[in-house]
Amino acid sequence: MKALKKGWRLFYKLLLGVVGFVAVYGLVVFALSRITVNKEDPDPAKDIAIYIKSNGVHTDIVVPVANEIKDWRNEVAFDHTVSKDSTYQYIGFGWGDKGFYLNTPQWSDLKVSTACNAMFYLGTSAMHATFFHGLKEGERCVKIHISQAEYQKLVAYIQTGFCGQKVTVIPNAHYGENDSFYEGEGRYSLFYTCNSWANNALKAANQKAAFWTLTDTGILCHYR
Repeated sequence: MKALKKGWRLFYKLLLGVVGFVAVYGLVVFALSRITVNKEDPDPAKDIAIYIKSNGVHTDIVVPVANEIKDWRNEVAFDHTVSKDSTYQYIGFGWGDKGFYLNTPQWSDLKVSTACNAMFYLGTSAMHATFFHGLKEGERCVKIHISQAEYQKLVAYIQTGFCGQKVTVIPNAHYGENDSFYEGEGRYSLFYTCNSWANNALKAANQKAAFWTLTDTGILCHYR
């Protein structure tokens, strides 16, 4: 009987600990994501248009396929996509957990093992590149203009997402006709997500961003 009571007390304390962690975690995530950094752009030149695009969960940074600063076609080839369409004008980059990316194309495909590996720093990462002919601004797609110097910083940051800064395609990995996957650098966790990566991309380019965020809304709220 005493052992049973002791077991229930231990379970109760453990449950309170988990609930407390989740509550504090959620509060910190929300509070820090609402703190704006880079409120003032030190280089206000509007040389290059880029987009911040969310699918409702995940944020991509969308840039020109090619300009005088960077021609992404030299590394992220149209031939890596299913369509092999060479008329795309923009390319979106996202970073995330490799297992989650490749094994969970839809939420219904999510497995406990995949989620645990992603949350607890156990997996590897991947870069996802998606080509676009054009983008339409809206609630989940924001267009901003940055200077050439800021774009150079953004390009340098995006390249750090690739494993060893080398673009290594993952064969036969696609969501649709216009995308491809590459080996990534770093690891996903409860404290560093795909949206954290995108948020840091904006920071690198001296653009408005959250102090720290795990969610797409933590980024987009600074542009509304």
